Amino acid sequence: MPLLRMPICTSCHKPIAPYERGVRFRCPNCGEVDIWRCEKCRKQGNTYVCPKCGFVGP
Repeated sequence: MPLLRMPICTSCHKPIAPYERGVRFRCPNCGEVDIWRCEKCRKQGNTYVCPKCGFVGP
């Protein structure tokens, strides 16, 4: 049986639980990387950095 891997928040690097209101979107700059943000980081406006192009977003 394969393990289910939870997505990791790009801002705080914690796993995003299935019931949590996290969000996934492509990097607005390069469009090549999926950015995951947990509910807490979204509400607090914590920054994230794209691992490919270095774009910093709110």
